[in-house]
Formats: sequence, C-alpha cells, structure tokens
Amino acid sequence: MSKRIIRTLFLLLTRPIVLKKAALTLGLCLGVTGPALAQNAAPTQQADDATLAAKFRETRATAERGDAEAQFQLGVTYEVGEGVQQDYTQAVVWYRKAADQGLAVAQNNLAGMYMMGQGVKQDVAQAVAWFRKSADQGLAVAQNNLAGIYAEGRGVPQDYTQAVVWYRKAADQGHIDAQFMLGLIYAEGRGGIEKDKVQAAIWFRKAGEQGHGSAQEELKAMETSDQSPPK
Repeated sequence: MSKRIIRTLFLLLTRPIVLKKAALTLGLCLGVTGPALAQNAAPTQQADDATLAAKFRETRATAERGDAEAQFQLGVTYEVGEGVQQDYTQAVVWYRKAADQGLAVAQNNLAGMYMMGQGVKQDVAQAVAWFRKSADQGLAVAQNNLAGIYAEGRGVPQDYTQAVVWYRKAADQGHIDAQFMLGLIYAEGRGGIEKDKVQAAIWFRKAGEQGHGSAQEELKAMETSDQSPPK
C-alpha cells in the first residue's frame, strides 16, 4: 500500500488530529450524485473491497518478512480500518515493529498512539521518547509534535525555548503549522520568548504563502497596524 498517514498531534498546541483519509471513489471526490452513481455503487464498492483486501494480504505478507515500510503501512491500515476491521492494538504492534527498525514515520505514529492511549495504555513519557527519536531523524511532523509537547508541558517541563528550537526545525522544512506557531510565539512573546515582530511577520508570511488562513489574517493585521512588517 502506498498511502501514508502520519499523525500530527499539535497543530495548534491543543487540538489532536489524525490526517484524514482521502476519498476512495471518484463519486466521492467529484460529488457525483443521482441515478448513475446509485446504479453503479454496489459493483464499485465490491471492486474497491476486493482491491483493498488484496493489497492488505500483500502488505501483510511483506510486513511479516520484516520490511519496515510495509510494517508501517500495515499499522496505518489497522489504525484507519481500511480493508480490515479497525484495530488500534494491531496498529501499535506493527508501528512498533517498524519503529524498532528506525523508521521515523512509524516512530511518530507510535508516539501518537501512546499520547492518545489508543491500542496501548496512555504513556506520555513513551510518547515523548518516540517523538524525539523521530524528530532527531529530521521528520518535520515529529519535530512539530515535539515542539507542541514542550509548549504545553506535557510529559516534560514547559519550555518555550525548546519549543521554538523544534518548531524552527520543522518550519525550515516548510511545515506550515510550525511556521504559523513560530509567528504566534514571536508576535505574542509566549513563554518568555522576546517579542519580535519582524520574525513574526516572516513566519506568518511563509505560512500564509502556503495557504494558512489564520497566518494570512495575522499578517494582514500586522500590516494595517503601526508596526507594519518588512516586505
């Protein structure tokens, strides 16, 4: 299976999410309605189910041979319940196998399971440890997640200096939410970080250029204030 779903836990520090699955059928993607869709729905669903089942068997066989990427994909499949009954416990099993082989995305997702207590007893310390392993490998999503943990002080002492370090690592890789959070931290001087309108504008602009609506609004507000950011 080629789909990757990478857990992002701290887009805005406090709202945990899992990236949504893409729609599986053309009808869902295009919003097709009416008799034609109804007439073909059952055969299409059967074909989709058969395809998913075949992909699941193939991925499972590869994962059982020790392939870390396949183990990760199998974890995703169990987590989202695609082609198989949703099973967080099995998701944890396969994420761990891939994470133990050093696969950064699996380490990030395993951390998310520990943080949320899904398929495993909630353990924030384990979550932090796995996020750090993934972040240390340079995975931007994990760096953003770890930054959020430091900003909130979940499982670690609250430390905005460390939060900025990890947000910056993710932001430098183009992570849109890390860019926005850096903008907020610098604009508001959160957690003892010195206010810096220039830095705030830089990061709001970078996030805004990627389509982050709140960043665009923050930048617009700055531009209409007495402290207009540099162009």
